[in-house]
Amino acid sequence: MKRPLALLFCFAVATAATAGPLDEKKAEAHLQAVAAGDVEALMRDYTEDAWMDWVGGPLDGRYRGKAAIREVWQKFAALNDGQPRPAKFGKLAQQAHPKGATLEAAAEYGGKPTIKVWHVLVYRDGELTTEIWQIAPALKVGE
Repeated sequence: MKRPLALLFCFAVATAATAGPLDEKKAEAHLQAVAAGDVEALMRDYTEDAWMDWVGGPLDGRYRGKAAIREVWQKFAALNDGQPRPAKFGKLAQQAHPKGATLEAAAEYGGKPTIKVWHVLVYRDGELTTEIWQIAPALKVGE
């Protein structure tokens, strides 16, 4: 009898550790900070050893560590003269495991220039460790 209860307890703890509304709120806030051009808010999300793959466009490349990621966000904000971008987002999709959560979403950021992006955000222990920005001109956002 003790063994089934122990297994049930382990399952309950593992289930509680998976992603949920908190991770979704963090991802939504991150995307809103991108649209606002709020580099300081963006940087609060990342771990020190985070990395970002930006695929396509003038900022194409792999950025490792917070200093490199900060630089790319500053360049992105400068592309739109430091002004907020009107944005629309598709529904967040989430895959979760006790070790972390991956969230993905389509986004369209207006401004100079308008950019359509497929986002993948990986959270471990509640912090953003990996971000993939796939420039996707044919992406349908919010349809």
